[in-house]
Amino acid sequence: MKTNKYVEDLKAKSPAELAQALVDAKKELFNLRFQNATNQLDNTSRIKEVRKNIARIQTVITEKAKEQQA
Repeated sequence: MKTNKYVEDLKAKSPAELAQALVDAKKELFNLRFQNATNQLDNTSRIKEVRKNIARIQTVITEKAKEQQA
């Protein structure tokens, strides 16, 4: 249920906001990977969660682009 709410929030955003959310998520993923490499990361499952969130953001961006073309 938590992911459904997240996806609904993403669908309500504008394309510019989605692009910024994607950049932020990628930065967070980079930082998590860096912390993992230096053994500073406690919650390694967060990497998987952020990767899935990036995929969700990209999916919503693609859906909105297809709506614009139609």
